[in-house]
Amino acid sequence: MSSASPAPLPGLPVTFRPTRTRVVLYAVGLAQLAALTAIALALPTLTGGERISFIVTGLLVGAVLLLLSRPRVVARQEGVTVVNLTTKRELAWAQIVRVNLRQGDPWVHLDLADGTSLPAMGIQPGIAREQALRDARALRDLTDKHGALHHTAG
Repeated sequence: MSSASPAPLPGLPVTFRPTRTRVVLYAVGLAQLAALTAIALALPTLTGGERISFIVTGLLVGAVLLLLSRPRVVARQEGVTVVNLTTKRELAWAQIVRVNLRQGDPWVHLDLADGTSLPAMGIQPGIAREQALRDARALRDLTDKHGALHHTAG
């Protein structure tokens, strides 16, 4: 960590998501759908069913890429919502013990009060490492602040 003064806490609600990754996924999804559709329409020897299968394949790949762009972490006054590929979990601030993003981790992990760990794929260092580090610090600081408030209020 640097010796600079800490960044101010973001206002709530705040959504953390891998924006650059999402842009890449959307661009690749559109490009491959356009390419497969163009091929399906351009090849004169294809039957109607073959043309449709090219386009359906493009739509299926696009759907997978949209699913990969789904992860996010939403921090609100009441707590945190973690949306991963196929799951969504609501957490109260007091349930989060620690926010971890260790060297080599593909995304943040939340250590929970029940002794388990929850991946939070919405903060991932992939192609935007510095942004992921800032987001992980912000979520950690929000957790420290709001978790402490809920522990003392309860």
